[in-house]
Amino acid sequence: MRSKGFDGMVCSIAGVMAAIGDRWGLLILRDLVCGLSRYEDFRQSSGVTNATLSDRLKHLEANGLIERRRYQVNPERFEYILTRKGWQIAPIMPVLAQIGDSLGMSGASGPPMTFVNRKTGAEIRWGFIDQKTGEPVSPVDLDIKEGDGADDAVRWRLSHARARRRALDDILASSGATDAQKSDS
Repeated sequence: MRSKGFDGMVCSIAGVMAAIGDRWGLLILRDLVCGLSRYEDFRQSSGVTNATLSDRLKHLEANGLIERRRYQVNPERFEYILTRKGWQIAPIMPVLAQIGDSLGMSGASGPPMTFVNRKTGAEIRWGFIDQKTGEPVSPVDLDIKEGDGADDAVRWRLSHARARRRALDDILASSGATDAQKSDS
């Protein structure tokens, strides 16, 4: 893992990334969400080295995302389970998988995993839902506003992003771009 962290950064996304650690941490969480729980299962699933796996499991445990439980005494062996905090990160798995599927990033001819509702068996999809109307919201229609915990860096980031977006909207409007063309930008 990188030695430089996100210390002092007021950003929920950076906080989650720091808790996960790196790509190996994310793949371990993927495997836990899938139902794997033992060290050798993680090794076989991802091909991660022993040293890396051991380090990432310790990192995830130290950040409260997983808990280590002994399942055998002689020889002593442990399994790992998601904590309540770990389960709160679980929803990113179908989102990442479905984005990867739509971009053809798995190298397979179809989705390697399908996420379904355990009760109905129906496939689930991720999306943004307007809390007032209940209607789906396109990613191009998202806007980001300051939250109660925003600091100067967040305010700077958002004000500069808004200025750039306004300038781009002005360019598109002056060129006579259609709404469909604006959505592609």
